[in-house]
Amino acid sequence: MEKLTSLSHLFVTVFLSRFASFMVIPAITDVTMFALCPGQDECSLAIYLTGFQQAIIGLGTMVMMPVIGNLSDQYGRKAMLTLPMTVSIIPLAILAYSRTTSFFYAYYVIRTLTAMVGEISINCLALAYVADNIPEGQRASAFGILSGVGTGASFVCGTLATRFLSTTSTFRVATLFSMIAAVYMRVFLKESLRPDEDGLTQPIIKGGPDDNQNERADSPRKIWEFKNIPSVRDVTCLLKTSVTFSQAAVVSFFSSLADGGIQASLLYFLKAQFHFNKNQFADLMLILGVAGMVSQLLFMPFLAPIIGERKLLSIGLFAGCINMLVSSIAWATWVPYATTAFGVFAAFGAPSLRSIASKQVGPHEQGKAQGCISGISSLATIISPFIFSPLTALFLSDGAPFYYPGFSIMGIGLALMIAFIQSLMIRDAPSTSKSQNQYCIVAEA
Repeated sequence: MEKLTSLSHLFVTVFLSRFASFMVIPAITDVTMFALCPGQDECSLAIYLTGFQQAIIGLGTMVMMPVIGNLSDQYGRKAMLTLPMTVSIIPLAILAYSRTTSFFYAYYVIRTLTAMVGEISINCLALAYVADNIPEGQRASAFGILSGVGTGASFVCGTLATRFLSTTSTFRVATLFSMIAAVYMRVFLKESLRPDEDGLTQPIIKGGPDDNQNERADSPRKIWEFKNIPSVRDVTCLLKTSVTFSQAAVVSFFSSLADGGIQASLLYFLKAQFHFNKNQFADLMLILGVAGMVSQLLFMPFLAPIIGERKLLSIGLFAGCINMLVSSIAWATWVPYATTAFGVFAAFGAPSLRSIASKQVGPHEQGKAQGCISGISSLATIISPFIFSPLTALFLSDGAPFYYPGFSIMGIGLALMIAFIQSLMIRDAPSTSKSQNQYCIVAEA
């Protein structure tokens, strides 16, 4: 409990930042449709532009995340958090000022550029920060709590605020909270790494029976040593050295492929099929957010030590798969609301996967490991729009080869099924402190 208390400023920072970003999600579909196709419920241009933006952001984050993760190992998590949290303010401020077509395109371009640095890196650096401060045995629960705060509580509060605010007020409040998050982080958050005698950073893990974690840093363990900015060769070396890490990477790819499809397709499907608007999107997301928050803050800390993160990962992926398959054949407006019940279990997936990956590297490589997983996830988000955006536009149009408006949603469910099958192949692997010494020096000094 003392260790989790030490993360309180990180939790507040992540909450404020994610609160701002989640506030705009229910409103952005209507804003996009109004700017591009006013008065319509189906707009192929909006679907394709959203997918293209998602692909470009994915390309940028695939390149940037391993770099940012590695730099955070050298210069500290707090220092690297400053950039993404600052630049994320700009696109929100644009739509807070105006949402006309010209301002929407300005938002579109600037958000594409800033999201390459900011969209995933805040979560990646927060995960590395937790790994710096929490021993291996407690990381699954800690990651679950972080996810509950960052994608549960903030999601619920942000969506609830959007439900009762006008579109103009939504973007203004989001801009304000994004600024508060950056200031709070700079003032209150303490660096999780400290320099050693050679000027290199060291993780700070203190208190409790696992306090000897730092002492094991010099004992035989599995460690990947990157001398410079990680390249494709570095990532390949890491994947080859750890079977468990490579399996986690495959799961991450297909689950992120599905997540990208949800971002590119689901809201447009609901708007075209059931004429959902901002308020209905907010209601749906609110139910989903409450389910995820309860799961990650209450159930996961209790279940993780008992059944392990590997089984929780499989449960989460299976629940997500069933959710999408049922949603794809939704026959009434209440069906999307009912399927959010699966969110209680689907929320187990992401923190469990990150915990599995975290245990496959040494204490000095947490930023690199989380950056590599984020980079692989970003690769999936590049590919996803090229698959799901055309399918969504085609099957929502009058020229569909057969009547199945939710065909792209069914494809998302199949991607989650592949991830679920791969997760069943993951076997419990020894932690870094119990493994034999393996060095993967992939670049010259």
